[in-house]
Amino acid sequence: MMDMLVVGGGYVGLSAAVAVKQAAPHLEIAVIEAAPKEAWKRDGRASAIIAAAAQMLEVLGVWDTILPEAQPITRMIITDSKVSDPVRPVFLTFDGAVADGKPFAHMVPNVVMVGALLEQAARLGIEIRNGVSATSFRSGDTNVALGLSDGSTMEARLLVACDGVRSKLRDMAGIKTVSWDYGQSGIVTTVEHERPHEGTAEEHFLPAGPFATLPLKGNRSSLVWTERTDDANRLVAANDLVFEEELERRFGHKLGTLKVVGDRRAFPLGLTLARAFVAPRFALAGDAAHGIHPISGQGLNLGFKDVAALAETIVEADRLGLDIGSLNTLERYETWRRFDTFRMGVTTDVLNRLFSNDFGPIRAVRDIGLGLVDRLPGLKSYFIGQAAGTSQGGNPRLLEGQAI
Repeated sequence: MMDMLVVGGGYVGLSAAVAVKQAAPHLEIAVIEAAPKEAWKRDGRASAIIAAAAQMLEVLGVWDTILPEAQPITRMIITDSKVSDPVRPVFLTFDGAVADGKPFAHMVPNVVMVGALLEQAARLGIEIRNGVSATSFRSGDTNVALGLSDGSTMEARLLVACDGVRSKLRDMAGIKTVSWDYGQSGIVTTVEHERPHEGTAEEHFLPAGPFATLPLKGNRSSLVWTERTDDANRLVAANDLVFEEELERRFGHKLGTLKVVGDRRAFPLGLTLARAFVAPRFALAGDAAHGIHPISGQGLNLGFKDVAALAETIVEADRLGLDIGSLNTLERYETWRRFDTFRMGVTTDVLNRLFSNDFGPIRAVRDIGLGLVDRLPGLKSYFIGQAAGTSQGGNPRLLEGQAI
């Protein structure tokens, strides 16, 4: 029997397994991933990793592998306009450094991050089972039995579901969610441009939703382009000429000629919050516990915060001789994470509703608010610290750069 089973072999699931195994090497851990063994290498997306999450990845022994391919975000610019506006005024700028001089975030290709975590998992002796999915599970007094699609069963003291926003395990556990659809989709792709971005990220608030350009290594940027779902589907299906013409209208010409170099895909956007994060011998982490709008760039980082809190909860319980899968143990993790998750979900929901419209009076109020923040250095520093995850009290030790 295993000590911990993790379902979901993405960055959240792998980092959870690595964090626990590194701090408690005697625990037997396995990761179950439905995708084939090499499927992760086809992921062309990139993610923003905040400073606190980077500190955690450094403690886990993977940041040195990731860093050569990570692009620091040295500056953030926020604008508010219509697509047709000839001038796009800047209302708010942030220097991308936190107190110790480090950037508040890096852009990291997903393949680099997953590859580094897989290598570390192998070094630690974590079992990875690819190509099988969870079909059922049953919790008992001392263990949980997980049924797999190949007909086998695995048992463990604790099952951790990191299987995404449409988590099947969450449904099997009978955990309900609060959720709604925004009627928007996020178009994700990568572009090359003629001139360097100099580490600057930009978020343009447009009537259909935010259009974010995030710097990558070289003269490349990752796009997260929010549109109404029908328009997003039309754009993704359009030919290259139409897509790049619409892209240039939003991106502008400040970085010269643009060329789309990555696959373009559209992901429906909504808010999903689990009503509970734990059940007997069962815990949710990452998108399985919460799916939020990408307007703040915090979705993946919320998952890393889950990992840090869950790993600390499990390891400390084990050191005290407690049952790592008991509800009493897991409730500490739930208490630690639910308020922060709820707060971030509400924040992104309000921001999306406030900025994804073209109602004149609301536009005037939000632009005045952005301008005021831009003129108050203390408030700007506070927001940077919050975004970087470095100014939040009660952080788990991994997010502070400390071993468990």
